[in-house]
Amino acid sequence: MLARVCSSQLQLLRSSARPLLGRSLAAARPLVGTSRSRSSSPATAPGPEGETLDQELRRLASYGQTSVSLKATLDTGLGLLLAPACTNSTGLTKRQRTLIQIATFLKRELPVRLARRAVELQQLPEGLHNMRSVKRVREWYEHSFVDIRRSAMPVDVATEQAFHDLLHTIYERHAPTLVTMARGVHELRKEMLATNEKGEFADKREIHTFLDKFYMSRIGIRILIGQYLELHREDQLDGYVGLINRHTSPAEVFRQAVEDATYLCEREHGDAPEVVLMGRTDLTFSYIPSHLYYIMFELLKNSLRATCEHHGSKRQTLPVVKVIIADGENNEDVVIKISDEGGGIPRSHMQRIWSYLFTTAKPAFGGAEDGGFSSFGDHTTDTPLAGLGYGLPISRSYARYFGGDLNLMSMEGHGTDAFLHLPRLGNRDEPLH
Repeated sequence: MLARVCSSQLQLLRSSARPLLGRSLAAARPLVGTSRSRSSSPATAPGPEGETLDQELRRLASYGQTSVSLKATLDTGLGLLLAPACTNSTGLTKRQRTLIQIATFLKRELPVRLARRAVELQQLPEGLHNMRSVKRVREWYEHSFVDIRRSAMPVDVATEQAFHDLLHTIYERHAPTLVTMARGVHELRKEMLATNEKGEFADKREIHTFLDKFYMSRIGIRILIGQYLELHREDQLDGYVGLINRHTSPAEVFRQAVEDATYLCEREHGDAPEVVLMGRTDLTFSYIPSHLYYIMFELLKNSLRATCEHHGSKRQTLPVVKVIIADGENNEDVVIKISDEGGGIPRSHMQRIWSYLFTTAKPAFGGAEDGGFSSFGDHTTDTPLAGLGYGLPISRSYARYFGGDLNLMSMEGHGTDAFLHLPRLGNRDEPLH
């Protein structure tokens, strides 16, 4: 059954990421409909002779990034924002011109984003940068940075195809980053406990702040690359433009998330409460289904687990988990509420639940360096039910990436309500760090 579950999610993965915008094929000017943070120096310019990798990373990290929105990503994928140099290209189809424009943008943008993260990974506080798993992640970022910097500019069909193949390799290389970084935090936690260091680990704000920025940036990089790779596919599913589904149905995503979360709950606890869906089950809007799936899956997984653990064998029938989809014709947000009777969260834990350093479950890592599941990406069910400590904060980052939000309200002794807000228009720019 596990193979079936993972296979079903791979379809959602194809619908999950975010995109980019049009940059002129001939010039390094800002993308249409986007904004830049800090300077806009061309990131493709060669460095001074004898420049070391560390110097090159720091130089590129000082350049500005280009912020994109969901709508701009969608319009670019549709070929609506082709730059003049691409529009006037002779002998090329509109799809080929679109892919070349996107590839050219990524050739300039990705080294800046990768360099910023690689430099930050060298400067982590509290000794986190010395953890073996964190060093491994830094090596991935440096390797990918070098690969892109040394690649040819994608100016025609042949060089664009070669660039696509390179980004596919890079996309796969970074798939286990979430789990590997979580393991690095776990390694630091163990080391601090072994040395009897005082203080609450979950309250290490400097580490949490870095991880929040790092994971938010990673979402952006995965969206940029994933959108481009999906646009390359000849077998795009109906309604999809890259990772974006113009008719994303929260109800359909919900049903898949319920099936997978229920399977995990039954595997861990031998039972699972019923989940009922109410409200606007016919609603559709433009969004990345895999992002919505990740959020719903994490929230449902938590609710099912809490309900089972709170009630245990005290009741023959577990109380249901309720999901409501609310949306009016003039609402600025699609709002989804998930309510459970899983006993709630103590008030003293409410801030900590958003920390990457806090978990109420036993850490899930085994003896292997990769924890036993390094080959899996962000949206797989073949990971332990709980214990990694990043489910809720990563879910909130996904929600916030395009201007939404995720909040919890809890009544200790009774249950928890989760409120997910997602903008309907998709015109909010991504946050840059």
